[in-house]
Amino acid sequence: MVDPAHSLFASLDEAPADPILGVAVSYKADPHPDKVDLGVGAYRTEEGKPYVFQVVRHVEQQLTNELLNLSINKEYLPIDGIPELKILTQRLLFGDCEAVNGERICSAQSISGTGALRVLANFIAIYLDTPKLIYLSKPTWTTHHRIFSSEGFSIREYPYWNTDSKTIDIHRLLSTLENAPTKSIVLLHACAHNPTGLDPTLNDWLAIVEVIQRKQLIPFLDTAYQGFASGDLEKDAGTVRLFLQSGMEMFVAQSFAKNFGLYGERIGMVHMVCSSNSIAKVVLSNLKVVIRSMYSNPPKHGGQIVQRILSDAKLKADWQNELKNVAGRIVTMRQLLYEALIFLNTPGNWDHLQKQQGMFSFTGLSPDQCDRMTRHWHIYMLKNGRISLSGINMKNFDYVAKAIDDCVRTIPYEDSRI
Repeated sequence: MVDPAHSLFASLDEAPADPILGVAVSYKADPHPDKVDLGVGAYRTEEGKPYVFQVVRHVEQQLTNELLNLSINKEYLPIDGIPELKILTQRLLFGDCEAVNGERICSAQSISGTGALRVLANFIAIYLDTPKLIYLSKPTWTTHHRIFSSEGFSIREYPYWNTDSKTIDIHRLLSTLENAPTKSIVLLHACAHNPTGLDPTLNDWLAIVEVIQRKQLIPFLDTAYQGFASGDLEKDAGTVRLFLQSGMEMFVAQSFAKNFGLYGERIGMVHMVCSSNSIAKVVLSNLKVVIRSMYSNPPKHGGQIVQRILSDAKLKADWQNELKNVAGRIVTMRQLLYEALIFLNTPGNWDHLQKQQGMFSFTGLSPDQCDRMTRHWHIYMLKNGRISLSGINMKNFDYVAKAIDDCVRTIPYEDSRI
């Protein structure tokens, strides 16, 4: 037995818990009967339970029967995934367009959105003649920082959330991009910005596209919530298609964790829009090299589920209806929370809640106020004030509103650390 003092790992310190997943651990350990989990990044039903789409259950049964009948198997997928799925997901996101029909989009199945981001980060770092500089929104999903820093990127931030007005700081955002070095990567949330829930207006997006194109920056779109933001798949694809129409080459990381409820199946897609189909073929050959040494092949089961649903008109329609209902419940919970705060005459302006969309809301609560939400009210949320609206239901929205009201009154903003 090696003396622990001389272990190979003796120099390691224990890493801090993930700021998002750590919230779930704390929530589960709390025995309080009225506890509420507003940190979870997964949809919950009105009863607070995980939700599996009915159409997914149906396809799962189909696949089980086919497996038992030996008509399908568990063999490896190609390095870039299910061929038909690549085209189906392209059409879902980019629409029926020249880039898809002309085979200018290089795509590969990935290990959900996180895997897509990591594959693209690695691909850019290895193959592209860029300064390895990426601009992330402030704030952004915390894992963005880890993914790109792990691949050797220098990270800069563009202003996004204005703490005082609780709006997008579009003028400072554009000014920052104006001064970005040529060929810098700019990562943008396609819809339902995480964590703020605030998306640019169409005019804002047009201005962002213009400055990125004029300054010869490289757009990188992270789309994890198509259909989950507005309930409309076409509307939520609007930003991606706006960039596509500009004619720029670009990167897209696509996830199906949220909009299919396939969190544990890890199904996503990598897309690179190229200037020609011959370039796209070369890009794919190099992309396969990256994937082969990273995870070799993508998971099969989740990909089969999405492929079956998107390739069948009835199943796709059923999925869209379910997705619309899921998104609709979140919209309702957002409105109920807003109305409850107005009824309580909670100090401050809460109009920003109504302007946000998607699963998350950036409340504007300070870290001290968030601490009180957890310690005093047993409501678990991120310290930056982000809450997941899927954790709110008809039974607890009033309780959550009262907790926010209490925390704002007990710890006024001027007395809390921002």
